[in-house]
Amino acid sequence: MILQGKRVALPSAPVVHQRFETHAKTTPDAVAVVRAGRQVTYAELDARANRFAHFLAARGHGRGAKVGICLDYSIDLLVAILGTLKAGAAYVPLDPAYPEARLRLLLGQVPALALIVASPATARSVESAAVDVIDLEQLSGHLAALPATAPAVPVTGDDICYAVFTSGSTGTPKLTAVRHEGWFNLMNWLTLEYGLHRGSNNLVVSAFGFDLSQRALMTPLFCGATQYLMASRNFDPMLAYRILTEHDIRVVHCASSTLYVLVDWEKARGGDALARLDYVLFGGEALKAERLTDWARREGNTCTLLHQYGVAECTDVATSYDLAGYRAGEQDIAPVGRPAYNTDIHLLDEQSHGVATGEYGEICIAGAGVGAGYLGGTGPENEKFTTIEVDGTPRRLYRTGDRGYATESGELVVTGRMDAQVKVRGMRIDPTDIERALGRLAGVREAAVAVVHTDSGEAELAAFIVPAADDLTEDDVRTRLSRTLPRNMVPATFVNIRRLPLSPHGKVDRAALTDALKKQYAGSGMTA
Repeated sequence: MILQGKRVALPSAPVVHQRFETHAKTTPDAVAVVRAGRQVTYAELDARANRFAHFLAARGHGRGAKVGICLDYSIDLLVAILGTLKAGAAYVPLDPAYPEARLRLLLGQVPALALIVASPATARSVESAAVDVIDLEQLSGHLAALPATAPAVPVTGDDICYAVFTSGSTGTPKLTAVRHEGWFNLMNWLTLEYGLHRGSNNLVVSAFGFDLSQRALMTPLFCGATQYLMASRNFDPMLAYRILTEHDIRVVHCASSTLYVLVDWEKARGGDALARLDYVLFGGEALKAERLTDWARREGNTCTLLHQYGVAECTDVATSYDLAGYRAGEQDIAPVGRPAYNTDIHLLDEQSHGVATGEYGEICIAGAGVGAGYLGGTGPENEKFTTIEVDGTPRRLYRTGDRGYATESGELVVTGRMDAQVKVRGMRIDPTDIERALGRLAGVREAAVAVVHTDSGEAELAAFIVPAADDLTEDDVRTRLSRTLPRNMVPATFVNIRRLPLSPHGKVDRAALTDALKKQYAGSGMTA
């Protein structure tokens, strides 16, 4: 089964920052970035980025170089990103919200790192690096003497624009590289398909290290709009909602769990700033549609919810679905829709043969968005980037490891990970199936299921439940769940919690859940 995206011609040099440069020339006085009351125009941002590009070029950090960026959300962060791209180099997000130990691990996986851009507030996080760490503020005098015009650096669609670390949810984080052509194709599709324009102002709410954040940062500059940045290292729903209320924000990109938090915030306060947006583009984890239904259907809500699917290895987004078309009673799982422009979705069996409509297969992505692979990787993970023959033509694709099927109407449905199943009492179980069943129970706002182990090493399932009102009793939840799930899929433990913890990527932090359970059951024979 192949789902094919619309074919749209790209320019001969599909280079992301050149679209920004066009806006800097045609609308130089338009506001490009706003943070904490400070703003810069397109012309000002372009000039500052050009000077940094000349600085990199003078040090020999041009095409093929990797520049680490460890900055809080700021104007300097966008200067560093754009300047790196203009020099022909690729940037590597090093999220200052990460613990220093994790950053040390990540730094050791960046091959041929040229230098790191940091600030006094973030430099300590990367002091273990074996390269120069520079501060744009301290270099301001030197940079001011450099040309404000763009350096003459040829950049092609095949060049790498950024490399981002995967979340590591299925193992050690890997550094995956994205090409300019794929990134350009993504933003060109978003702009044309959803009519984004100079008024499509954006607010970034996800952490810098997240793959989603890269398109959230660049898309408004790609279409000539204004980018709003929060003066907060970690996601702050109160600050985010205040900015949504006080400014003409039209678009937000976020993980599903972050959207739930924003929706709950709006519902609790009776506001409408989120409901007045043009679009929220979200995904990254299994959707709990019940968390959004009442809010989405309330009178006066004009926000279009785009439920999207993709992976960091393939420029972040491969498909999109307008959630207004979802009917919970007709479908157990909300679709993630149809492919982006110049993108194909192949559903393959274990022998790399296509499956029929409605049959389960591994989701594989082909087309413009397929990345350049894992940098420095020599292990079996690189085999996920492979080539198959389609109608006699070789096609390069990425095997995601996700499982799904295509509906009769041509929509992709993602059902979970091929490798997410765990063996409990001799039976293979996908925890996502249990989470969906829990989410359909009255009184359950949301839930997450994690695997824990007894002292004897036996695997057990633990369910963490956020109640809609009063705490739910374990016996009650177990009894009701047993009516819809077989006995072996009913968790051994149920825990009421106030909220599900989120990782820096905005997804449910299952490690934090199991750590909390370990403390709760210390000495009782249950371990994470």
